[in-house]
Amino acid sequence: MSEAGRLSQPGELDALMADVAGGDETAFRRLYDRMAGKLFAVIRRIAGSEAAAEEALQETFLRIWNHADRYDPALASASTWMVTIARHAAIDLIRRGPERVSAAAVAIDDELADRLAGPAPADGLEARGLSRCLDGLEPDRRQMVLLAYCQGWSREELSRRFDRPVPTVKTLLRRSLIALKECLGGR
Repeated sequence: MSEAGRLSQPGELDALMADVAGGDETAFRRLYDRMAGKLFAVIRRIAGSEAAAEEALQETFLRIWNHADRYDPALASASTWMVTIARHAAIDLIRRGPERVSAAAVAIDDELADRLAGPAPADGLEARGLSRCLDGLEPDRRQMVLLAYCQGWSREELSRRFDRPVPTVKTLLRRSLIALKECLGGR
């Protein structure tokens, strides 16, 4: 019988889960081969990007490895249990989006990033100055800065939106922040 045919037999996933709960790495690899595609499809529908989906898939399998002993076949099928973990991993990833973005971001001037992401400045002159400086950027760069630092878009999401490679997006963001800083008098 082929590997795919054998794995599709009822109870095969339950047996793999039991082996994974016992720390069997070979069973874990077989479980990954069997379920990664399905779980990735579930996650991809929730996550905003392919890169985010890959990150959530990795987190999903880490959770499966760490908690396989909690799986109870009397409560749900192994597939349902893993899909639930995948959905939760994807939702968790979305919820911590701004943290993920800032962790992956290129180093930027913290003070300037705080100004962009923070509440409106109390000083009207400062707000007008920032607005004037933003207006001085090329329209696509201004939109890129606002999406990145006010709405938490990742570099990958900006790459797709502006049809530019991720390294180019990083460079444009960095240059835009430098231009904003210079426009604000280097403050």
